Amino acid sequence: MTRRFHGQRPTIEDVARQSGVSRSTVSRVINGEPKVRAEVVEQVRQVIAELGYVPNQAARQLVTHRTNAVAVVADQPDGRLFLDPYFDRLLRGIRRELALHGAQAVLLFLDEPDDHARVADYLGGGHVDAAVLFSLHPGGRLHEMIGRLDIPAVFGGRPLLLDGDTVRAHAYVDGDNRGGARQAVRHLVSLGRRHIATVTGPHDQEHSAAERLAGYRDVLPDAPPELAERADYTRQGGTDAMAALLDRRPDLDAVFVASDLMAQGALEALRARGRRVPEDVAVVGFDDLAEIAEATDPPLTTVHQDVGEMGRLMARLLFDRPADLPSVVVPTRLVLRASA
Repeated sequence: MTRRFHGQRPTIEDVARQSGVSRSTVSRVINGEPKVRAEVVEQVRQVIAELGYVPNQAARQLVTHRTNAVAVVADQPDGRLFLDPYFDRLLRGIRRELALHGAQAVLLFLDEPDDHARVADYLGGGHVDAAVLFSLHPGGRLHEMIGRLDIPAVFGGRPLLLDGDTVRAHAYVDGDNRGGARQAVRHLVSLGRRHIATVTGPHDQEHSAAERLAGYRDVLPDAPPELAERADYTRQGGTDAMAALLDRRPDLDAVFVASDLMAQGALEALRARGRRVPEDVAVVGFDDLAEIAEATDPPLTTVHQDVGEMGRLMARLLFDRPADLPSVVVPTRLVLRASA
């Protein structure tokens, strides 16, 4: 509970007096400056918590030139973003980690063509201290501008440039997309399936779609092109892609789908065509989002990646980035359920 001094909110002088240190030392602790002994930092933080002291944000910004705001930039329509449980879980992880550091997320969308210039100008205008960016399309103005901005930036997923290269100047957090896809397809092979198709994500976006397709081809290098169908990481996209695959290859007996949301749509298409899962067609997804994977009929075998932890890591790297670990790849594992 907040303690009051003389009926007023506690001040930085109150914190200094009770901590037995100078006002400037308290200020250095609050602003996260170095060269303060760990035991002093702990002592001051404990007093701050006991007194319920809240720093004057306007004064802090004048001194530190910090806004305590972090831009979270998504190259997705806002309607789609909030309907996709993957992004919901990712954003929750980002927000929780930012809150631990006293920072606020400012969500920015890249939906219309003019949004790119607007967001780029906003990021360069001193409105935020750092940026987390995900689902960016290759070659956009933001890729170039992030390289020039004097703020920390972390990419969610390994972004592609137009030449197929990846951004090297900034950290990223990604799942082991290729390794997870290999696990999924090897499992289908182990079940004795002979005509294994894939529904892959859009190749003009982050690295994940290309990596998941590469993992499929690592296991099945001779799979004919007609067993692969591209979709857009939506439920309807999965439905349409599965229908197209069945039209071309009615003999397919398994499918690796590059996201749980698309796999949900694929299961609906198979049901509409009278195909039993897994008896006629085995299905494996990617992400292991419980609200989808445990609710489908049958429950979905899928590749697990800790999406919430990925979000937390993206935000954490803004504040505490080891020099020898500029990026993180989160491991994946196959979760077996009834669909395969």
